[in-house]
Amino acid sequence: SVQFNDVHFSYNEDRPIIKGISFDIERGQKVAVVGASGSGKSTLVKLLYRFDDVNDGVISLDKQDIKQVSQDSLRQAIGIVPQDTVLFNTTLIENIRYGRPDATDEEVAHAIKLAHLTEFISSLPDKEQTTVGERGLKLSGGEKQRAAIARTILKNPHVLVFDEATSSLDSYSEQQIMAAINEVTANNTSLVIAHRLSTIVDADNIIVMKDGVIAEQGTHQQLLLLAGEYAALWELQQSNDDN
Repeated sequence: SVQFNDVHFSYNEDRPIIKGISFDIERGQKVAVVGASGSGKSTLVKLLYRFDDVNDGVISLDKQDIKQVSQDSLRQAIGIVPQDTVLFNTTLIENIRYGRPDATDEEVAHAIKLAHLTEFISSLPDKEQTTVGERGLKLSGGEKQRAAIARTILKNPHVLVFDEATSSLDSYSEQQIMAAINEVTANNTSLVIAHRLSTIVDADNIIVMKDGVIAEQGTHQQLLLLAGEYAALWELQQSNDDN
């Protein structure tokens, strides 16, 4: 489980980014965070992974303050699929194995299957030994994201974090990635930072952030009934999709 308890954070005193955020993610739950650019969504991920430390309040993993554990053990427990995946100029299989270098071939194959990469790899002349190029430039956005998901699955973390992992993809690639994400998160604790609301309608709780605070939260249906920030954002995105 993950707990944010009255968390405050700013890079400098004049400009607070997170202003007293509190929420829980129970074990096995999928919680989504949405909001406009600059609302503080991705900062929550940085704080959870301890790229930065909170100024005030506590972030806990299974009720243990993450400041009280080593960064190494914390980061072993969390797997992140970012918006822009970093791949190395080596083979596809080595990039996936980076998640857990001592994994067995069977575990790697299972991760590839869950990330819906099997068919794509079979279509390549050099199969999993295909070199991906600098930063993965020989792969499409969707293929890179599936490689990142396979890498994260292989790591087998307790908590999965998806930081706008589909925001730069076309609709077809996004559907495939979401199918993979939904399979992987079925039994895991997961935090999804989302740009497109259609990807998180099944979340157990949706947190709507605005100017560093929680403006509203609830399920997709509850938030639509509120007719507030989320409902307005949903309507806007739906009309854009229709166009």
